[in-house]
Amino acid sequence: MWGLEKLWLFLYWQLRPLVKWFLRKTTKLCELQRICYGKPAGCLRSQAVEFSLYHSRSTEIKTMIARLEEAARKKELSGAVQKAALGYAVKTVVMVKGINMEYHRPFVKSFGRCVEHIWGYKQLYNEVESLRLTQFDSNDPKHEEILMRLWNAMKPHNRLEARITKQWQDIGFQGDDPKTDFRGMGMLGLENLVYFGEEYSGAAVHVLSHSLHPQYGYAYAIVGINITSLAYDLLKDGSLKTHVYNACKSMPTLRVFHLLYCYLFYEFDKFWVESKPKDVMEFTFIKDKFETNIRNSLADPTTTFKINFVVDTI
Repeated sequence: MWGLEKLWLFLYWQLRPLVKWFLRKTTKLCELQRICYGKPAGCLRSQAVEFSLYHSRSTEIKTMIARLEEAARKKELSGAVQKAALGYAVKTVVMVKGINMEYHRPFVKSFGRCVEHIWGYKQLYNEVESLRLTQFDSNDPKHEEILMRLWNAMKPHNRLEARITKQWQDIGFQGDDPKTDFRGMGMLGLENLVYFGEEYSGAAVHVLSHSLHPQYGYAYAIVGINITSLAYDLLKDGSLKTHVYNACKSMPTLRVFHLLYCYLFYEFDKFWVESKPKDVMEFTFIKDKFETNIRNSLADPTTTFKINFVVDTI
């Protein structure tokens, strides 16, 4: 079976240029045009455009890709730079493929959105990675302020007695000082927790109440940081492209990642309770099952995760 697969791949790459040439002659459209006109907006279209661009033999397109990669790496794709980069990408492809921009305006619009998806995703990864690598610093007033926002979001009616206190364990930290729990995911883990607590306070407090359940309880903050790790892994290995390309109408932003985190945390809590664990020792097993379900969902190119928080009781 593996031999047949390798043979098929060999034949595909050998015949691909011939097939492209034949379709160009018969349809009068280049591969990118056929994709943009023939595939629905979202993951199916953007991933096909991505594949086509990255396998182009054109020197101009390879140069375009390198420049967009650099802009995404430097996190420069916003405002005027984003607009200029988009225009440059469109003009490069139009020139290389000999496309009449006036006649093919729908293509220009569709292709432009795909460019925003592709390099917006790469920029999003770099933004997320930058936050992950930024370690929590208790000597940084901004970091401390964000940490206090987390407490106020989760325990608005309870005053924190001191900066270092056992009260932090009430929202699922391991010890008296939360800073030690952020080492793996850095400021990304904290900002995710804060976003969930502030933007969806009802749902976050509801999940916190589940974490305090006498039978199904777990450490809220620690599990939240584990969910950040899951979301980060999905983003890094590209699995999250399905959701991001389907959910975003333009350039993905950090907010998209935060929203995905909120969805995952809420859904994991639901999955945990429905699994009826004997104790927290089952966490790894249940988390792995949950991750498998999420990855299976993302394998469907039509998937979009939509936040629909329904508060229930257990």
